[in-house]
Amino acid sequence: MSGPQRYLRWGLPESPTPKHPYRDTAIVYGGFAVLVVLLAWVTGGSVLKGIVVAAVVFVAACTWSWARWHQRLRREAEARERAGGEL
Repeated sequence: MSGPQRYLRWGLPESPTPKHPYRDTAIVYGGFAVLVVLLAWVTGGSVLKGIVVAAVVFVAACTWSWARWHQRLRREAEARERAGGEL
């Protein structure tokens, strides 16, 4: 085996940034929150507890995702500035 060394790529390639990443994130997690409440209702559980759990998870998930979007958008803006300054 005397060829060039090959490496496995474990990470996923960066997907293009959506037009409205913050809004899209809130919509997706809002849909999950509704599913949690519906699941509590359908299974005969406490709907109030389902609402509380869904709200807490919604806020935590949106906060984490928005922080990650903010980091990514800042990195992309910095990369654009560097690329523009080198021309």
